[in-house]
Amino acid sequence: MRIVFMGTPDFAVPSLEALVQEGHEVVGVFSQPDKPVGRHQNKLQPTPVKVCAQSHDIPVYQPTTLRDGEALATLQELSPELIVVAAYGRVLPDEILALPPKGCINVHSSLLPKYRGAAPINWAVVNGDQETGVTIMDMAHELDAGDIIAQVRTPIGPDELVGEVHDRLAALGGQLLGQVVEQIAQGTARRTPQDPALVTYAPMLSRALSPIDWSQSAQSIHNKIRGLNPWPATSTDIFGRDVVKVFRSQVTDRTAKGTPGTILGGGNEGIEVLCGDGTVLRILELQAPGARRMSAGDYLRGHPLA
Repeated sequence: MRIVFMGTPDFAVPSLEALVQEGHEVVGVFSQPDKPVGRHQNKLQPTPVKVCAQSHDIPVYQPTTLRDGEALATLQELSPELIVVAAYGRVLPDEILALPPKGCINVHSSLLPKYRGAAPINWAVVNGDQETGVTIMDMAHELDAGDIIAQVRTPIGPDELVGEVHDRLAALGGQLLGQVVEQIAQGTARRTPQDPALVTYAPMLSRALSPIDWSQSAQSIHNKIRGLNPWPATSTDIFGRDVVKVFRSQVTDRTAKGTPGTILGGGNEGIEVLCGDGTVLRILELQAPGARRMSAGDYLRGHPLA
């Protein structure tokens, strides 16, 4: 099938690879503009999808907007039968959605209608979900609201970091996409409308989410640490002096009484902090200002407990 692919980050790469490996004619790839990197912001870093496309000699287009008519004209010249979108990072205008005869489909990293929006994997982990998945859907005017074509599910481990879940979902998305595109080509794909009563949202992440609220349970805080690792990362003050980023933690079997946020002790195994329901969380890995990430035990060697 003649396809245009739209995607930007690592999550989208397995989907593009799946289309190439299945032998589809990927006539063009749209990706976000390269970003400046380095100390002086004087180098441009290509997106992961661009790198993948170039490795297969696929033309890459990086418009700054899809609404000035130029992107539409380019797509009309490419004349795709199907547009496949995976974490592109831009909303497609209605005139682009209406262009390909077999429609536009999206690879979304949640079990829709749950977690529409920008950060579904993070919020699934932050909220302590035990299961997530990938949905492939028809694209509609409303964000992530199109009919569901297929879904695949996967469990979330109690200590899994969001990056581990992300990588597994990316691979599953590529596998599922190959099946769905074949069904669309054969005219056998089935659509199921989303239930509006079950819709939830996964808004963009920001540093405003970082501070740890120790009045919450150890499990809730542990989930937040897992879901915001590595960015924006959770943060807390230690001993009332350093505000550190916390990257890994462990829910202990210990219970205690006292003021939430109180440090109960620490050593090579980590720093134990009292949480709001009397449970205790052990901080395993952190980063102090101006320092590298390190184990909590290493941090304590330079910052001993009183």
